Amino acid sequence: MRMSQMLGRRIKEDPKDAKTISHKFLVRGGYIRGVSAGIYSILPLGMRIIEKIEAIIREEMNRIDGQEVKMPVVLPAELWEESGRYQTVGQELLRFKDRNGKPMILGMTHEEAIVHLVRSEITSYKQLPVMAYQLQTKYRDEARPRAGLIRVREFTMKDAYSFHTSQEDLEKYYERAHEAYVRIYKRVGLQHVVSIKANSGMMGGNISHEFMSVADCGEDTIFLSPDMTSYKANREIAVSALKFEKTEPELPLEKVHTPGQKTIEEVAGFLGVKPENTGKAVFYADDEGKLVFVMIRGDFEVNETKLQNHLKINELKFANDEQIRAAGAVPGFASPVGIDPAKVRIVIDNSVAGTANLVVGANETDYHYRNFNYGRDLSGADVADIATVREGDPCPVTGQPLLMKRGIEVGNIFQLGTKYSKPMNCNYLDKDGKSHPMIMGCYGIGVGRTMASVVEDSHDDYGPVWPMSIAPYQIQLCALNPDKDGVRAAAEKLYAELTDAGVEVLFDDRGEKAGFMFSEADLIGIPFRVIISPKSLAQGNAEFKLRTSRDAELLPLGDAAKILADKVQAELEKYNI
Repeated sequence: MRMSQMLGRRIKEDPKDAKTISHKFLVRGGYIRGVSAGIYSILPLGMRIIEKIEAIIREEMNRIDGQEVKMPVVLPAELWEESGRYQTVGQELLRFKDRNGKPMILGMTHEEAIVHLVRSEITSYKQLPVMAYQLQTKYRDEARPRAGLIRVREFTMKDAYSFHTSQEDLEKYYERAHEAYVRIYKRVGLQHVVSIKANSGMMGGNISHEFMSVADCGEDTIFLSPDMTSYKANREIAVSALKFEKTEPELPLEKVHTPGQKTIEEVAGFLGVKPENTGKAVFYADDEGKLVFVMIRGDFEVNETKLQNHLKINELKFANDEQIRAAGAVPGFASPVGIDPAKVRIVIDNSVAGTANLVVGANETDYHYRNFNYGRDLSGADVADIATVREGDPCPVTGQPLLMKRGIEVGNIFQLGTKYSKPMNCNYLDKDGKSHPMIMGCYGIGVGRTMASVVEDSHDDYGPVWPMSIAPYQIQLCALNPDKDGVRAAAEKLYAELTDAGVEVLFDDRGEKAGFMFSEADLIGIPFRVIISPKSLAQGNAEFKLRTSRDAELLPLGDAAKILADKVQAELEKYNI
């Protein structure tokens, strides 16, 4: 490709709305262009990267016996009504009606669609297991799209779905899919991807893993053991090895006057105790409107995902003062002591159950209790780990202080079980002719997000540094002062030789000044660069540089095409697994 003919210009200034490295460089480098909030056009340079990522994904999905399909983007709402998700998923699901008034959706994920397909094609255990995958457009009506391709409304996703006759078979295949994902991320050049335990969320199922590319701009918080392998978990489900044991004698319950002291900080300061010697009351309303009273030690925060999982509910909202008073509690001075369990469900964190003599509310304005002890002053409540893990808490595996990192979710895998197959009657007949719901797994990769994550992972101050495996071109050929001393003819000859050798070349034939040409080359980020100038040509050489180096290697022009083709092949071999 000649740059004089290429669609997509480079931009000198950062876009005003760009906050992340990848957003800035992908726009400035001529890879993407914004159309609307969270909606982008992909330019030719970007398409070449997308196509290479997709090719790697296809190879690895085929390697684990996947079969490629293509399901519609527009789907009838009735499929989602069958699964029960039509009413439970929020506004991110774009709903509309066709000209006949039939409710439709834009697919944000395709579990219902694949079940609809498989239940019509598979009837017998002899046809299982099977895995089908697609690379398809998705639409998710994000409230706050951000960070370029990292959080968008319209995107391309590889989603795959496996169907099995048993949980054991699903688990075996789940491991194969996990290994395939590890290979994919190594092949695309992501250097800092970790697989972590995660919450299944709206997808359902009990077991899931997220693949996180560690990056400062990531939206997710993850906790890792110091070796970054022994323990890995999303903040939503992370646990620590903290143990809570009462090490001091229980003192008598004592009501004390605390005028105007409502917050943990205020109460602790007023009574001269540490936050870890207090109990924090938090009130929620569950998805049926029933009040949930949560108490956690004052130095911890409630992890609402853990709480939802414990309660086995999909949604929690903070309760208002009216709801709190109706349960017999006093906002700002609430206490589990004396609460009617018929009006509220009480959940006590392990930290409260295992700590002696806490300061808690007294359910009376301007009063607190000293020396609250679970088991004596309250019993029979749900006791569970509902605390958010903190950086430095002991790792549950190694005991060492946990690291807290940010990560971009580039993929996820789920053991769905029968969450979709059972309500949608996706069944198979066993050898005895008995009908059973198929056991399902689900496996997703965001293609555009993967491209953006590579930029976050591999860049310098001047632009991205693309891995050879997915670079838009393998070599950028620069003709410096092309109208002098036969430079253009020599560059054209080398361009033709490289192309004939199967090397992908972006040829800067525009005749721009050296500084401008090289700054644009940096912004594009192609891993290898070859320069032909009057000076090098006079010596019968071409200059060779890595994108990451300012040092040049001289190559004899007559042998340059073969040498460069060998260098490209050697670099590509690094990504073959």
